[in-house]
Amino acid sequence: MSGNGSGRALEVLKEYWGHDSFRPKQEDIVRTALEGRDVLAILPTGGGKSVCFQVPAMIRPGIAIVVTPLIALMKDQVQNLTDRGIRALCIHAGMGRREVDTVLNNALYGDFKFLYVSPERLGTRLFQSYVQEMDVSYVVVDEAHCISQWGYDFRPDYLQIGNLRDMIDAPVIALTATATPKVAEDIMERLRFKDGCLIKSGFERPNLSYIVRRTEDKLGQLLNICNSVLGTGIVYVRSRKKTEELAAFLSSNGVSASFYHAGLGALTRSERQVAWKEDRIRVMVCTNAFGMGIDKPDVRFVVHFDVPDGPEAYFQEAGRGGRDGRRSFAVTLWNSSDTKRLRQLATVSFPSLEYVEDIYHKVHIFYDIPYDAGVGRQLKFDLDEFCRHFKLQRSSAYYAIMYIDRTGHWTMSEDVDISTKIQIAVERNDLYDVEFPDHRMPQLLEILMRKYTGVFSYPVPIDEDYVASQIGVPVPMLRQLLYKMSLEHTIRYVPADHATVIFLHHDRLRPKNVNLDPKRYAMLKESCVGRIQKMIDYISEDAVCRSRYLLEYFGQTESEDCGTCDVCRAKPKAARSEDPAALISSFINDEMSGIYAIDDVLRRFSSPGQLAPEGCVAILRRLIDEGKVPPPLQ
Repeated sequence: MSGNGSGRALEVLKEYWGHDSFRPKQEDIVRTALEGRDVLAILPTGGGKSVCFQVPAMIRPGIAIVVTPLIALMKDQVQNLTDRGIRALCIHAGMGRREVDTVLNNALYGDFKFLYVSPERLGTRLFQSYVQEMDVSYVVVDEAHCISQWGYDFRPDYLQIGNLRDMIDAPVIALTATATPKVAEDIMERLRFKDGCLIKSGFERPNLSYIVRRTEDKLGQLLNICNSVLGTGIVYVRSRKKTEELAAFLSSNGVSASFYHAGLGALTRSERQVAWKEDRIRVMVCTNAFGMGIDKPDVRFVVHFDVPDGPEAYFQEAGRGGRDGRRSFAVTLWNSSDTKRLRQLATVSFPSLEYVEDIYHKVHIFYDIPYDAGVGRQLKFDLDEFCRHFKLQRSSAYYAIMYIDRTGHWTMSEDVDISTKIQIAVERNDLYDVEFPDHRMPQLLEILMRKYTGVFSYPVPIDEDYVASQIGVPVPMLRQLLYKMSLEHTIRYVPADHATVIFLHHDRLRPKNVNLDPKRYAMLKESCVGRIQKMIDYISEDAVCRSRYLLEYFGQTESEDCGTCDVCRAKPKAARSEDPAALISSFINDEMSGIYAIDDVLRRFSSPGQLAPEGCVAILRRLIDEGKVPPPLQ
C-alpha cells in the first residue's frame, strides 16, 4: 500500500481494532479496494476477512452495503462494530416492513458506516427505492461462493447483487473462504467485475494435522481423543438429536461438554457460545450451525463424527482448529455406514421434480394461500408439523423445500429471531378509563407510548430488556404482564420466537406453471455427486498427503507433503535422525498417533544406555511447549 492510503489504513486498524499490522494478504485487499477496484478475496477460515472491507469502508465516504446470508453472524458483526464505536445497521428475515423502512431511513439520513442486508431483501422495491438515494462506499459480498451455481451453497437471491451495479456506482469487495478456480471465475463474472482482480491466500495450515480414522467404535475413539488431547474441542455431527446424545455421553464419562444447534433458543445458544469461548465448556458437540464468525484461537481439536458431504464444508469446519498457530488436530471418524449414507445422499437430496412441485403447493395449502396470492408473506414454518400434517418423509420434504429456495420462488431462513411485538388496542383517550389489575401496567403503557411511535397503529417490535428495566422487573415478569394485558384486550401481544421463516417472492402459481428449471436441477445434482465422491476419496485415500489433497481441490497445485497427517506419518522414513528430540517426536506422532502417556516415552527412551528420565521429561516438555507433540494422557 502506498502513500497516504497505507498510513490511513494502518491508523484505522490501530484505532478501532487495536492491531499494528495487517495479516498476510489483508493489506493487498485493502489497498485494491481503496484504489476503487473490484476485488475477490479468498482467505481461509480465520484469515480475517471482515477487516478487509471494514477498514476501507471506514476511510471512504458513505455507507457500505454488506450482503450476508448468516443472520447470527450479521447480528454479531453489527454488535461488534457498535462496541468499537462504529455505527452499523442490519436488515434480515423476520423483520416487518415498518422495521425495514425505519432502518433504511436511518441508513439514508443517519451517520452510519455499514448496512448489513440478507440477500432476499435486495430485490424488494422498498430496498431498491432507498438504495438508489444512498451514498454507497462499497458493495460487500460475504460468502461470495453463494452467487455461483457451481458453488456448494448456491442461493438465487445472490443473483440480485449483480443488478445492484445498475443502481450503485461503487466498487465490489467479494469474500469467501472456499472457492475452486471454476467458482472464483463464476463469482467475478456474476458480480460484473470491471477487471478480474483475485487475491488469494495460501491455504496451508502447517500446525493443523489432518487425521482420518476408520473405526467401528466411534464413541470409544471420540472419548480417547477428548482424553488425550488437552484443550478446547469441537465435535461436528449431522443431526440435532445426535448433538444431545454425544454431549450426554461425553459428560457421563467425565468430559466437560455441551451441545449446540439451530433449534435452541437465542439466549441458550448465546450462553453456550460464551461459556465455550470462556473455557467453562471444554467440548462443544454441534451441527454446522455452530462456528460461523467464532474466532476462538486455541481450539486444539476438531472432530467430524459424521463425514461431511463435501470438501468445502469440511475445510471450513476443520479450519476452526489451531488459529493460534499451535499444534492442533482435525480428526475424521468413519466406517462403511458413512460411505453408504453419502452415496444415498445425492438421491435423497434431489427428489423428483414432480414431488418438488407437490411440496410447493402443499406449503401454500398449509397456510390457506390461494392461487395468485401470497407475495411478500413471511411464514413461520415448522417442518415437523408440516410433515405430520401431510404424512411426509422429513428429509425428502426438506430437500424439496430447499430446491424451491434455490429456484428463487421463496427464501427459507432457518435461524430467525422474531422480536416481541406490541400494539395498543385501546384508543389513547380511553386508556384513562381502563381499570388495571396490576399497578405496573399503566407505567408499562406509558413507557411503550413514549418509546415506540406507531404503537397505536400497528404491532411494533420492542426491546424487552429495556422495557423490563424501566419498570424494574425481570423479562419473564414483563412477559407475564404483557400476556395478562392481552387477555384484557388492552394490547395485541406477539411473543418473541426463534423460528424458521419462509419468505414468498411471488403469488402462488398454478399447477404446471411452477418453473423448477430442470437444467439447473441436473447441474446441481451432478455437482453434488462430484463433491460427495471427492469426500469419499478423501477419507479412503491412503497414499496422498491429506493437506495436499485438500489444497489441490481448491486449485493450489504447488504444495508439499505436510509431514503430520496420518498418511504422511505412515510413510517409511529413509533415514531417521539420531537427535533425541526428533526421535521422541517421531515416536509420539508417528507410532503413537499422538495418543500416549509419559510412561510410554520413558519405557522407550530412558532405559540403561539411553536418556536419563529427567532429561527425557525435559525434552518432552520442550516439544509440548513448541507445539511439536500433543500433551500426554493424564
